[in-house]
Amino acid sequence: MISATGKLSFRSIRVKLISGVLILTVPLIVILIYSNAYAVSVVRNQVAESYSNMMNLYMKSMDSGLEDVDKYINNMAGTGMELFAMDKAETEEDYYKAKIALYRKLNDDIIMYKSINGFFVLSPKWDNFLQVQSSQSAYYDETMNIQQDIQDRLKATPDINGFYSNSWETRRIGNVYYLFHTVKSGGLYFGAWVRASNGIAPLKEIRFGASGGMLLATRDGTAMTDSSLSEGNYLDLVIGASGYKISGDKKKVLVVGEQSDKGNFSLVSLIPDDEILEKLPYFQRLATMIPFITLIFIPLGLFFLRKIILLPLSRLMAAMRRIHTGNLSARVEPSPSSIEFEYVHATFNNMMGQIQGLKNDVYEEQISKQREELQALQLQINPHFFLNSLNIIYSLAKVKDYELILEMSQCLIKHFRFMFKSTMKFVHIQDEIEHTKNYLRIQELRFMDSLSSECSIPPYVLNVLVPPLIIQTFVENTIKHSVTLDEPTRIAISIDIVEQGLEPCIQIVIQDSGQGFPDSVLEAIRQGSRLTNEQGEHLGIWNVQRRLNLLYQDRAQIEFSNATPTGAVVKMWLPLNTAET
Repeated sequence: MISATGKLSFRSIRVKLISGVLILTVPLIVILIYSNAYAVSVVRNQVAESYSNMMNLYMKSMDSGLEDVDKYINNMAGTGMELFAMDKAETEEDYYKAKIALYRKLNDDIIMYKSINGFFVLSPKWDNFLQVQSSQSAYYDETMNIQQDIQDRLKATPDINGFYSNSWETRRIGNVYYLFHTVKSGGLYFGAWVRASNGIAPLKEIRFGASGGMLLATRDGTAMTDSSLSEGNYLDLVIGASGYKISGDKKKVLVVGEQSDKGNFSLVSLIPDDEILEKLPYFQRLATMIPFITLIFIPLGLFFLRKIILLPLSRLMAAMRRIHTGNLSARVEPSPSSIEFEYVHATFNNMMGQIQGLKNDVYEEQISKQREELQALQLQINPHFFLNSLNIIYSLAKVKDYELILEMSQCLIKHFRFMFKSTMKFVHIQDEIEHTKNYLRIQELRFMDSLSSECSIPPYVLNVLVPPLIIQTFVENTIKHSVTLDEPTRIAISIDIVEQGLEPCIQIVIQDSGQGFPDSVLEAIRQGSRLTNEQGEHLGIWNVQRRLNLLYQDRAQIEFSNATPTGAVVKMWLPLNTAET
């Protein structure tokens, strides 16, 4: 940080921190760079040697399969009676009889040679081509392409009246590479062929990293299989005396290969260079050495950092811990330090003074708003209930049932007296139940025989204090959504004291025999959504949830479910409270 004089002050935390970090890290960086370079070289050589041994093993296995085919071809060319009869046939009939016998022989024997795709016999004398394929048969177009390629090569060498090969040679036909081995037996050319991709198929399951793999390549370095492994990244696939190399113009790849003794091709594995060093023992040993090297430099760096950073931070943290416990008068004690920390400490002390004053104001305002909201929630009057009650009185007056009019009027008086009294935070359960029974009686006069109720309340809970209207609200919700004149509805209320967690609580259960809560309502309750009816008015469920949250915070619980087979169930657990609040 620049001081007032315009010079870089050593008291600046920037200068001190950079100095401390350099003292701590520069020696480690030098050691790690050297160790990393040495480790990469050693690990790459070890991995290359390991893969080279594996390539040698697989190449010998592939050569062994090809050698078995070689022996069979040479035996057939030297002593095969079927091939001899076909060569010496004088008439077309004799030729085709010998051809059928040879076809059967080759068809029976090819089963023993899983490493090839087919045998072929070419007779220039009769201008005829015979081909026998394994169970992995080629397509018709492929068969014709192979036949045409062999015949074209014969025509290209008229001086020897055909061609002769004592090893497997690579040929590209179309976009596919093949291996051919052909011998001349009298006037016939007998041999075998295999797709290059078939030779590599058993090795596909070997893992070479996310972008590595194994392929066959010609002697000049052309990929015969899996050419996609080198797309967009030029790789030199020619295998030298060492057996491996690092190649790639965009992404470095370790190329490890082994030449075939039976043909002019190589087996090559490609291992991404960035994946070679994963999970190797050398780096585990290096990781154990780093802490010991670090211990040499850590004490000096920590002593330096402690004085310029840790001690000022400790003073700041100590003040914050005191504030966290509720002591808003805590302040950071002034002491000589970096100019940044001095500024932070001064700002912090000033900020805490302002917060302490603001918190008192906000706390008073919050209490006032919660008190007003609670009173507003408790004073909500359902206009439909009021109008329905007047309508009942009007209907009773028309039939001159004065006794019911008197009872209805008395019930309404008690109902509204309790509603205006409910500005209190808590009422006794006895008063809440009497109010609920009075409300139920009003509704029974409205629905006649379609509504009945039952209350199960032991005497020892009558003096427990609960928020007003929490029972009547759910009873009202049931009557509004479940009670009809078509089918009777029963409402059951039970209250008792139970153990919930580490403290006793009052349990209130309200259950009806109606249709129960819709799935959409239960899902909205689980998600904590604010429920409204079609007119946009708050439902009683949200009203009770909000009041319980204001009064008990997170100590009260409420659960909504459907009974079996029908009916809605509301369970509430409230902290036990027997004193006036």
